[in-house]
Amino acid sequence: MKLTVFTPTYNRKDLLPRLYESLKRQTCKDFMWLIVDDGSTDGTSELIESFKSENKVIIEYIYRENGGKMRAHNDGVKNCKTPYFLCVDSDDYIVDTAVEDLLSVELSGNKLAGVISHKGKSETELLSDVPFPEGISRTSLYNLYLKGFKGETTIMFVTDVIREFPFPEIENEKYVPEDYIYDKIDAEYEYIVLDKIITVCEIVSEGYTDSVVKLKNNNPVAFYMYYEQRAIITPLSVLKIKYAGFFVKYARKCGKKFFNTKLKKIYVVIGIIASVFINE
Repeated sequence: MKLTVFTPTYNRKDLLPRLYESLKRQTCKDFMWLIVDDGSTDGTSELIESFKSENKVIIEYIYRENGGKMRAHNDGVKNCKTPYFLCVDSDDYIVDTAVEDLLSVELSGNKLAGVISHKGKSETELLSDVPFPEGISRTSLYNLYLKGFKGETTIMFVTDVIREFPFPEIENEKYVPEDYIYDKIDAEYEYIVLDKIITVCEIVSEGYTDSVVKLKNNNPVAFYMYYEQRAIITPLSVLKIKYAGFFVKYARKCGKKFFNTKLKKIYVVIGIIASVFINE
Protein backbone atom coordinates (compact mmCIF):
# COMPACT_ATOMS: atom_id res chain seq x y z
CA MET A 1 0.00 0.00 0.00
CA LYS A 2 1.57 3.29 -1.11
CA LEU A 3 -0.86 6.10 -0.26
CA THR A 4 -2.97 7.12 2.71
CA VAL A 5 -5.90 9.38 1.90
CA PHE A 6 -6.44 11.15 5.19
CA THR A 7 -9.67 12.91 6.17
CA PRO A 8 -10.13 14.87 9.39
CA THR A 9 -13.84 15.28 10.06
CA TYR A 10 -16.23 16.84 12.54
CA ASN A 11 -20.00 16.46 12.13
CA ARG A 12 -19.81 16.05 8.34
CA LYS A 13 -21.93 12.91 8.04
CA ASP A 14 -23.93 14.39 5.17
CA LEU A 15 -20.82 15.20 3.09
CA LEU A 16 -18.65 12.13 3.62
CA PRO A 17 -20.58 9.86 1.19
CA ARG A 18 -19.52 12.05 -1.76
CA LEU A 19 -15.85 11.62 -0.88
CA TYR A 20 -16.35 7.91 -0.26
CA GLU A 21 -17.95 7.44 -3.68
CA SER A 22 -14.97 9.16 -5.32
CA LEU A 23 -12.61 6.80 -3.52
CA LYS A 24 -14.56 3.80 -4.79
CA ARG A 25 -14.18 5.09 -8.34
CA GLN A 26 -10.38 5.34 -8.23
CA THR A 27 -8.62 3.80 -11.22
CA CYS A 28 -5.71 2.84 -8.94
CA LYS A 29 -6.53 0.98 -5.72
CA ASP A 30 -3.11 1.30 -4.08
CA PHE A 31 -4.40 3.40 -1.18
CA MET A 32 -6.26 3.31 2.11
CA TRP A 33 -8.61 5.82 3.72
CA LEU A 34 -7.70 7.03 7.20
CA ILE A 35 -10.42 9.03 8.98
CA VAL A 36 -9.78 10.90 12.22
CA ASP A 37 -13.10 11.90 13.73
CA ASP A 38 -12.60 15.00 15.89
CA GLY A 39 -15.46 14.31 18.29
CA SER A 40 -18.47 14.10 15.92
CA THR A 41 -21.91 13.69 17.47
CA ASP A 42 -23.93 13.26 14.28
CA GLY A 43 -23.60 9.52 13.73
CA THR A 44 -20.39 9.66 11.72
CA SER A 45 -19.05 6.48 13.32
CA GLU A 46 -22.11 4.48 12.24
CA LEU A 47 -21.78 5.84 8.71
CA ILE A 48 -18.14 4.78 8.49
CA GLU A 49 -19.04 1.31 9.75
CA SER A 50 -21.53 1.03 6.89
CA PHE A 51 -18.76 2.01 4.44
CA LYS A 52 -16.41 -0.57 5.92
CA SER A 53 -19.04 -3.29 5.61
CA GLU A 54 -19.06 -2.86 1.83
CA ASN A 55 -15.38 -3.90 1.59
CA LYS A 56 -14.81 -1.54 -1.35
CA VAL A 57 -12.11 0.61 0.27
CA ILE A 58 -9.63 -0.20 3.02
CA ILE A 59 -10.69 2.09 5.87
CA GLU A 60 -9.18 2.90 9.26
CA TYR A 61 -11.33 5.01 11.59
CA ILE A 62 -10.00 6.81 14.67
CA TYR A 63 -12.20 8.74 17.10
CA ARG A 64 -10.75 11.46 19.34
CA GLU A 65 -12.11 14.12 21.64
CA ASN A 66 -12.70 17.42 19.89
CA GLY A 67 -9.45 19.35 19.68
CA GLY A 68 -9.48 20.99 16.27
CA LYS A 69 -8.31 20.04 12.80
CA MET A 70 -4.61 20.43 13.51
CA ARG A 71 -4.61 17.96 16.40
CA ALA A 72 -6.59 15.58 14.19
CA HIS A 73 -3.99 16.12 11.44
CA ASN A 74 -1.17 15.27 13.85
CA ASP A 75 -3.00 12.06 14.81
CA GLY A 76 -3.43 11.22 11.13
CA VAL A 77 0.27 11.61 10.38
CA LYS A 78 1.24 9.57 13.46
CA ASN A 79 -1.03 6.72 12.35
CA CYS A 80 -0.05 6.77 8.67
CA LYS A 81 1.53 3.48 7.61
CA THR A 82 2.20 4.25 3.93
CA PRO A 83 5.04 6.14 2.19
CA TYR A 84 2.73 8.92 0.98
CA PHE A 85 0.09 11.03 2.69
CA LEU A 86 -2.74 13.02 1.07
CA CYS A 87 -5.15 15.13 3.15
CA VAL A 88 -8.62 15.46 1.63
CA ASP A 89 -11.15 17.43 3.67
CA SER A 90 -14.57 15.94 4.31
CA ASP A 91 -16.31 18.54 2.14
CA ASP A 92 -14.06 17.79 -0.87
CA TYR A 93 -13.66 14.79 -3.18
CA ILE A 94 -10.99 13.57 -5.59
CA VAL A 95 -11.13 12.97 -9.33
CA ASP A 96 -11.31 9.35 -10.51
CA THR A 97 -7.65 9.23 -11.58
CA ALA A 98 -6.26 11.12 -8.56
CA VAL A 99 -4.40 8.24 -6.93
CA GLU A 100 -3.06 7.00 -10.27
CA ASP A 101 -1.92 10.49 -11.28
CA LEU A 102 -0.17 11.22 -7.98
CA LEU A 103 1.59 7.87 -7.70
CA SER A 104 2.84 8.13 -11.29
CA VAL A 105 5.09 11.07 -10.32
CA GLU A 106 8.74 10.18 -9.76
CA LEU A 107 9.88 11.29 -6.29
CA SER A 108 13.38 9.88 -6.13
CA GLY A 109 15.20 13.24 -6.11
CA ASN A 110 16.80 14.89 -3.10
CA LYS A 111 14.91 17.22 -0.78
CA LEU A 112 11.47 16.50 -2.22
CA ALA A 113 8.47 16.88 0.09
CA GLY A 114 5.93 15.50 -2.38
CA VAL A 115 3.68 16.48 -5.26
CA ILE A 116 1.76 19.72 -5.57
CA SER A 117 -1.32 19.89 -7.79
CA HIS A 118 -4.52 21.84 -8.32
CA LYS A 119 -7.85 22.09 -6.58
CA GLY A 120 -10.82 22.65 -8.84
CA LYS A 121 -14.31 24.01 -8.53
CA SER A 122 -15.15 21.16 -10.90
CA GLU A 123 -13.13 18.36 -12.44
CA THR A 124 -12.29 20.62 -15.42
CA GLU A 125 -12.24 24.15 -13.92
CA LEU A 126 -9.48 25.47 -11.68
CA LEU A 127 -10.63 26.75 -8.31
CA SER A 128 -9.03 30.16 -8.80
CA ASP A 129 -8.95 30.21 -12.63
CA VAL A 130 -5.20 30.90 -12.28
CA PRO A 131 -2.84 28.18 -13.57
CA PHE A 132 0.58 27.41 -12.17
CA PRO A 133 3.32 29.70 -13.57
CA GLU A 134 4.78 28.37 -16.80
CA GLY A 135 8.07 26.54 -16.83
CA ILE A 136 8.03 25.46 -13.19
CA SER A 137 8.41 21.72 -12.62
CA ARG A 138 9.90 21.82 -9.12
CA THR A 139 9.24 24.53 -6.55
CA SER A 140 8.46 25.49 -2.98
CA LEU A 141 4.83 26.25 -2.24
CA TYR A 142 5.39 29.88 -1.25
CA ASN A 143 7.42 30.47 -4.41
CA LEU A 144 4.33 29.63 -6.47
CA TYR A 145 2.41 32.41 -4.78
CA LEU A 146 5.27 34.89 -5.04
CA LYS A 147 5.28 34.21 -8.80
CA GLY A 148 1.59 35.06 -9.12
CA PHE A 149 -0.34 31.87 -8.43
CA LYS A 150 -3.60 32.31 -6.54
CA GLY A 151 -5.97 29.81 -5.02
CA GLU A 152 -5.57 26.54 -3.17
CA THR A 153 -3.45 23.51 -3.92
CA THR A 154 -3.59 19.79 -3.22
CA ILE A 155 -0.40 18.27 -1.81
CA MET A 156 0.60 14.63 -1.58
CA PHE A 157 3.39 14.50 1.01
CA VAL A 158 6.20 12.06 1.51
CA THR A 159 5.08 10.75 4.91
CA ASP A 160 8.55 10.89 6.45
CA VAL A 161 8.73 14.59 5.56
CA ILE A 162 5.32 15.68 6.88
CA ARG A 163 6.08 13.71 10.05
CA GLU A 164 9.00 16.06 10.69
CA PHE A 165 6.63 19.06 10.92
CA PRO A 166 3.74 18.49 13.33
CA PHE A 167 1.32 21.34 13.93
CA PRO A 168 1.84 23.12 17.26
CA GLU A 169 -0.90 22.24 19.73
CA ILE A 170 -1.68 25.52 21.49
CA GLU A 171 -3.57 25.53 24.77
CA ASN A 172 -7.15 26.85 24.43
CA GLU A 173 -6.80 27.12 20.64
CA LYS A 174 -7.97 24.69 17.95
CA TYR A 175 -6.57 26.06 14.70
CA VAL A 176 -3.20 26.86 13.16
CA PRO A 177 -2.93 28.16 9.57
CA GLU A 178 -1.68 25.35 7.34
CA ASP A 179 0.80 27.74 5.74
CA TYR A 180 2.62 28.01 9.08
CA ILE A 181 3.82 24.43 8.62
CA TYR A 182 4.11 24.64 4.84
CA ASP A 183 6.50 27.59 5.17
CA LYS A 184 8.73 25.51 7.44
CA ILE A 185 8.73 22.69 4.91
CA ASP A 186 9.58 25.20 2.16
CA ALA A 187 12.76 26.14 4.01
CA GLU A 188 14.12 22.62 3.48
CA TYR A 189 12.19 20.95 0.67
CA GLU A 190 10.54 21.44 -2.71
CA TYR A 191 7.65 19.78 -4.56
CA ILE A 192 7.22 18.27 -7.99
CA VAL A 193 4.49 20.18 -9.83
CA LEU A 194 1.63 18.12 -11.27
CA ASP A 195 -0.45 20.43 -13.43
CA LYS A 196 -3.73 18.57 -12.94
CA ILE A 197 -6.86 18.97 -10.85
CA ILE A 198 -6.78 16.32 -8.13
CA THR A 199 -9.28 17.62 -5.57
CA VAL A 200 -12.68 19.21 -6.21
CA CYS A 201 -14.23 21.51 -3.64
CA GLU A 202 -17.19 23.82 -3.47
CA ILE A 203 -16.68 27.57 -3.19
CA VAL A 204 -18.57 28.93 -0.20
CA SER A 205 -18.42 32.74 -0.22
CA GLU A 206 -21.40 33.61 1.96
CA GLY A 207 -20.20 34.51 5.44
CA TYR A 208 -16.58 33.70 4.55
CA THR A 209 -15.13 37.00 5.82
CA ASP A 210 -16.99 36.77 9.12
CA SER A 211 -15.84 33.18 9.64
CA VAL A 212 -12.20 34.12 9.00
CA VAL A 213 -12.38 36.98 11.50
CA LYS A 214 -13.92 34.63 14.07
CA LEU A 215 -11.19 32.06 13.39
CA LYS A 216 -8.49 34.65 13.98
CA ASN A 217 -10.11 35.97 17.15
CA ASN A 218 -10.39 32.45 18.56
CA ASN A 219 -6.79 31.54 17.73
CA PRO A 220 -4.67 34.67 18.27
CA VAL A 221 -1.44 32.87 19.29
CA ALA A 222 -1.52 30.74 16.14
CA PHE A 223 -1.93 33.81 13.94
CA TYR A 224 0.76 35.70 15.87
CA MET A 225 3.16 32.83 15.05
CA TYR A 226 2.00 32.72 11.44
CA TYR A 227 2.35 36.45 10.77
CA GLU A 228 5.74 36.63 12.50
CA GLN A 229 7.06 33.83 10.30
CA ARG A 230 5.60 35.34 7.12
CA ALA A 231 7.04 38.77 7.96
CA ILE A 232 10.48 37.17 8.34
CA ILE A 233 10.51 35.08 5.14
CA THR A 234 8.76 37.44 2.71
CA PRO A 235 11.07 39.53 0.47
CA LEU A 236 10.98 43.31 0.88
CA SER A 237 7.65 44.43 -0.54
CA VAL A 238 4.29 45.90 0.41
CA LEU A 239 3.30 42.35 1.38
CA LYS A 240 6.17 42.11 3.87
CA ILE A 241 5.07 45.38 5.48
CA LYS A 242 1.51 44.08 5.67
CA TYR A 243 2.66 40.89 7.40
CA ALA A 244 4.77 42.97 9.81
CA GLY A 245 1.70 45.04 10.65
CA PHE A 246 -0.38 41.95 11.35
CA PHE A 247 2.47 40.52 13.42
CA VAL A 248 2.46 43.60 15.65
CA LYS A 249 -1.33 43.57 15.85
CA TYR A 250 -1.47 39.94 17.01
CA ALA A 251 1.51 40.37 19.32
CA ARG A 252 -0.58 42.99 21.12
CA LYS A 253 -3.59 40.68 21.24
CA CYS A 254 -1.48 37.93 22.80
CA GLY A 255 0.44 40.18 25.15
CA LYS A 256 3.72 39.37 23.39
CA LYS A 257 6.74 41.68 23.27
CA PHE A 258 7.02 42.36 19.56
CA PHE A 259 10.69 43.37 19.72
CA ASN A 260 11.50 39.90 21.08
CA THR A 261 11.56 38.39 17.60
CA LYS A 262 13.88 37.30 14.78
CA LEU A 263 12.21 39.92 12.57
CA LYS A 264 14.63 42.81 12.05
CA LYS A 265 13.84 45.77 14.28
CA ILE A 266 13.38 48.12 11.33
CA TYR A 267 10.49 45.96 10.12
CA VAL A 268 9.01 45.81 13.60
CA VAL A 269 8.99 49.62 13.68
CA ILE A 270 7.42 49.70 10.22
CA GLY A 271 4.93 47.08 11.41
CA ILE A 272 3.95 49.24 14.39
CA ILE A 273 3.07 52.04 11.98
CA ALA A 274 1.33 49.72 9.53
CA SER A 275 -0.73 48.09 12.28
CA VAL A 276 -2.57 51.38 12.83
CA PHE A 277 -4.01 51.19 9.30
CA ILE A 278 -4.70 47.45 9.12
CA ASN A 279 -8.23 46.08 9.24
CA GLU A 280 -9.19 42.41 9.15
